Amino acid sequence: MSAWPAPMRALRWPVGGIAGAWLILIVAAALFAPVLSPYAYDAQALKEAYGSASAAHWLGTDEFGRDLLTRLMYGARTSLSVSATAISLSVACGMVLGAAAAWFGGRFDRAVTVVVDLTWSFPEILIALILVAIIGPGTTGTMIAIAVAYLAQFTRLTRAQIMTLKGETFVEAARSLGAGNTYILLRHLLPNAFAPVLVAAMLATGDAIILEATLGFFGLGAQPPVPSWGGMMSAGSALVFKAPWIIIFPGLAVAATVLAINLYGDALIAELDIRSKLRGAG
Repeated sequence: MSAWPAPMRALRWPVGGIAGAWLILIVAAALFAPVLSPYAYDAQALKEAYGSASAAHWLGTDEFGRDLLTRLMYGARTSLSVSATAISLSVACGMVLGAAAAWFGGRFDRAVTVVVDLTWSFPEILIALILVAIIGPGTTGTMIAIAVAYLAQFTRLTRAQIMTLKGETFVEAARSLGAGNTYILLRHLLPNAFAPVLVAAMLATGDAIILEATLGFFGLGAQPPVPSWGGMMSAGSALVFKAPWIIIFPGLAVAATVLAINLYGDALIAELDIRSKLRGAG
């Protein structure tokens, strides 16, 4: 099993295995929602509105008679895809900016550092709200807002890693053999800096799910009838005494998924021995 990649090896930890199993389950439910559910996410049956759990509707129905389990699975597709895509964009841009700033230094490094530090001083939710207000509500606006909100985190982390690595002997050896800046960055520095960034991205994805749910709760995320966990909780907040399951189950889905991501991230940190590497780098 030692030959397996680190994300697979993290599953051998008890907590990592349980968390990984939940993540696999929720991702599978999101991907195969049209196959797993006999209902369409926007199919209304007003006569069955506010229905509690039954054989036909395992988690009950909402105010329009739509199957809640179906909407949870489709909501997972929206929330997970938006969050994962946004963090992926943020990681890609952050690694490029951080690596370039650390490698080239000078005015470019100072400019990037000032902008990143300025962005870092504001909460992610505030940055996201401002950007969504400018871009407009919807999945695209939410995706861009989350990507920008977390850009500073990955830029700072990558810059710190490259600053530590660029003085190593293997970099000097590559330079003496005639390697250019781009080759050294792409072939030697970024691969060695990727492990801490990967773990940070994993943990940031959980935060991004919460941020996406928050924007959805405020009506700024995916627009109806497209389901999202935050939008479902927003609709259920006015019905908490009449049909509490409408808000409870999406809330539990968010909580369980974010907890699983954090627990799996901890197992990945232990497997990669990130903390000791960062202490050694410091």
